[in-house]
Amino acid sequence: MRILYLTQWFDPEPAFKGADFAAALAARGHDVEVATAFPNYPGGKLYPGYRIRPYANERIRGLKVHRLWVYPSHDASSFGRIANYLSFFVSALVFGLLRAHRYDVIYVYHPPITPGVAAALFGMVRRKPMVIEIQDLWPDSVMASGMAGGRTDRILTSLCRFVYRRASHVIPQSDGMRARLIERGVPEQKLTRIFNWSTYQAPSAAAPALPDKTHVLGPAGRFNIIYGGNLGQAQALSSVIHAVAAARRIEPAVHLHLFGHGIESGPLVELASSVAPDGVTLHGTVDRVAMDRIFDLANALVMHLKDDPLYEITLPSKMQHYLSCGKPVIAGIRGEAAKLLLQSGAALVTQPEDVQTMADAMVQLARMSPIELQAMGQRGKRFYESHMAFDFAVDETLGILSRAVLVE
Repeated sequence: MRILYLTQWFDPEPAFKGADFAAALAARGHDVEVATAFPNYPGGKLYPGYRIRPYANERIRGLKVHRLWVYPSHDASSFGRIANYLSFFVSALVFGLLRAHRYDVIYVYHPPITPGVAAALFGMVRRKPMVIEIQDLWPDSVMASGMAGGRTDRILTSLCRFVYRRASHVIPQSDGMRARLIERGVPEQKLTRIFNWSTYQAPSAAAPALPDKTHVLGPAGRFNIIYGGNLGQAQALSSVIHAVAAARRIEPAVHLHLFGHGIESGPLVELASSVAPDGVTLHGTVDRVAMDRIFDLANALVMHLKDDPLYEITLPSKMQHYLSCGKPVIAGIRGEAAKLLLQSGAALVTQPEDVQTMADAMVQLARMSPIELQAMGQRGKRFYESHMAFDFAVDETLGILSRAVLVE
């Protein structure tokens, strides 16, 4: 098959289904090309080595990558976000109208929904099947982020319905999301749930050396809890910082390390300096391989999502990644993700934004023996390997794409 992979975010951005996934599709014997924006996520700043132009192309992992014009922005400004999404929509639509005839099928990664709208339109004109993968359910996630109100909700709902009707198949990343889409009128036979997988890379001789633990995480004797990822509104990491402050009153060894960047970076720095100046360190962004080595140094990993009904049906990819690292997990989350984490035997799960219960979980882990912590982490790793696998997801995706081509 000739596959066009359309996504607003792609390497070198921290896109979940990026070059590894696209290269795996190609490795199965298919011709895969990527259409994406000039890299600027998550900071909203253009990456070094790139400059905004109407079009450019490059090779990544042997794949031809088409870079399309975008207005770079990813801050708290609604105007900036809208301009970012709409600019890529226009670029993707023009690109597809000009080039979609070269492909057999279009695979769209969502969010945002705007590339899906573009693919639905140019796919209809060029009579090409389109499959859309849904990581965040819109408009729910937009409303939960506080970026939009009622009228925008109605517009986005209409756009999503249009995309789902036009799509040959829809791939949600959780069973809860699949159920919600059925409630919204997407035919059940048009839906296949495929769990996300981990992008964790185990240590290897070829991996770059990392400074020692003391250099990265500070003095010995700390119980180092690490978060790596987006510092955004959805993560509500202020609750985690408050939990650290409460935990340290009982167990002073507890120390939180936040790696990443996002629109909440500034407020989190201020909060940490106010409530837990000696208990929280914000490190900024590091590349993916270095982040995995930092996860290897952790005593425990933490994840959290704000208390919103949307996240009952969302499986953050961080869950799979943390489990595959073989480390104990503290999670402030509910719904399907909470259920899976509890089944894994590797996590202490609290309700979102429940500061005291999360603080108690931190203290509980800090007082476990190294053997207990290791056993807990290994249970999670075995659970991940048994229930979520990269090769399975690639094969399932290719099967769906192949059927879409045959039906069309």
